[in-house]
Amino acid sequence: MDRMIDQHGGNIDVARARHGGDGWIDLSTGINRRAYPIPPIPAEAWTMLPTAAAKAGLGQAAAQAYATTAAIVALPGAQAAIQLLPHLRPRGIARLLGPTYQDYGRVLRAAGWRVEQVADPAALVGADLALVVNPNNPDGRHHDPADLLALVGQVGLLVVDESFADAVPHLSLAPQAGRDGLLVLRSFGKFYGLAGVRLGFALGAAPLIEHLSALAGPWPVSGAAIAIGCVALADAAWTAATIARLAQEAPRLDALAIGAGWSVVGGTALFRLYHTPDAAAAQERLARHAIWSRRFGYSAHWLRLGLPGDRAEWARLAAAVTD
Repeated sequence: MDRMIDQHGGNIDVARARHGGDGWIDLSTGINRRAYPIPPIPAEAWTMLPTAAAKAGLGQAAAQAYATTAAIVALPGAQAAIQLLPHLRPRGIARLLGPTYQDYGRVLRAAGWRVEQVADPAALVGADLALVVNPNNPDGRHHDPADLLALVGQVGLLVVDESFADAVPHLSLAPQAGRDGLLVLRSFGKFYGLAGVRLGFALGAAPLIEHLSALAGPWPVSGAAIAIGCVALADAAWTAATIARLAQEAPRLDALAIGAGWSVVGGTALFRLYHTPDAAAAQERLARHAIWSRRFGYSAHWLRLGLPGDRAEWARLAAAVTD
């Protein structure tokens, strides 16, 4: 099996090594290609350790953006929370609503957890740790917050990964994250298009967040990440405009795919998932135009594409899918 399909999206160096060339458009991730404009960063963000006041300010900005009063800890991306997740509770049975982001299973198994993938939320009941990505990666499946909230108390710890929820705030459990037995994860880099900042958040009851914070250490995020995050999270106008733009562009991408003979499996505002006759061939076709996409080891047909960022990228993708 081609090991490339079992790697994360964003492995653009692999694309270059395989196909050569420069000027690649990386659509293999769900990262917004029209990123938030980086604000001026104070010099002390680079020269000093982050202060308690700066960290508290970031937490307040996140709490306002996510409409929550729950305790919050900032982390170097949602991925950091995934890496720490196995250490929040004694080892036991973890159930993942899938198929979903594969690192959850990989990390939990490596830490000695018994991992089971289930297809229905009801099958999560009784797990020591239950994981739901809402909306899901890669197929965009989503669940009503009330239905997920009903699982709290029926599992040891319910973890809801909302890395792609910024564009659909009505799906978020962040306002309820202060309840015991619930942990909500949020990504900053995806919606704001600043994955290199390495910033994310975990929201939950104070004892759980204190435990997670202790595992993360005293300075888990940089001063620059704090400075950028505080400004971006408070920019409600940019957020609203981006949500409106993505709502128009996701159907546009679907139309291109349908025109190429692919069918829509699902997706979110930041990426779309398609059923193709042959995902490997479809990826190769796009790669001839220096456009990188995402395949999956468990499907010979699924291909995921992020949304292009500007007119030139849209034009190149339109030419590539009809090549």
